Amino acid sequence: MQTLPTSGVFDYQLGGGYSPVDGQRPNVVVRDVTDSPEPRAYSICYINGFQTQPLKEAEFANELVLTDSSGTPITDPDWPDEQILDPSTESQREGILAVIGPKIDACAAKGFDAVEIDNLDTFTRFGQIDRAGTIALATSYATRAHDAGLAIGQKNTLELGRIGKDQIGFDFAITESCAVYDECSSYRETYGPHVLQIEYDDELAEAGMTFEDVCSLPSRAPLTILRDHDLVPFGSPSYLYERCSS
Repeated sequence: MQTLPTSGVFDYQLGGGYSPVDGQRPNVVVRDVTDSPEPRAYSICYINGFQTQPLKEAEFANELVLTDSSGTPITDPDWPDEQILDPSTESQREGILAVIGPKIDACAAKGFDAVEIDNLDTFTRFGQIDRAGTIALATSYATRAHDAGLAIGQKNTLELGRIGKDQIGFDFAITESCAVYDECSSYRETYGPHVLQIEYDDELAEAGMTFEDVCSLPSRAPLTILRDHDLVPFGSPSYLYERCSS
């Protein structure tokens, strides 16, 4: 299992892989599980492990998703085509892992170095989600990743404190908008330099910040970038990418 690099060129490419970045091949890159790793880069495989992927609801039995009192699946208000997975019981966690576990294995088979499991924070956004069940499922993901020879990153979820690293077994963190929410120092206190930081142009504008402000923060991660919020590939009209110089 390789350790996350803390220098070089980082990019977050969930909208589709591309190379190079800034005229250089990325040294660290995150791509979707349906994509391929970047040759000679530390490649991280993105999997949505706490919500369904768009148009993938059929992968999960009804009892594995969160429902309202009428039995209707609950969706994420920000991503209305994603239902919420419910890891509250051991049987539910086993059912979820039966779907997500093979995806983790597939990342390893493709040659990725690590995985990012998204939406760990559902227990903070949906009161019906059991915190202990979430931690247990995340621990199963970490074990599965490590068994496959992959590192695993904690995605956001500052509310976990040191539990993510000390109990679950996360090896690094990926944080979105920590400068906007003044959270960067907390991730650095837990993971040291092994943090990947993404800021978004629209959120910085709303907060009255510039990316230059972010790069000047002593608490920001060594690998910090600015992206458009839709993470479109290079060449798209709304594509945006900047990185802190050091």
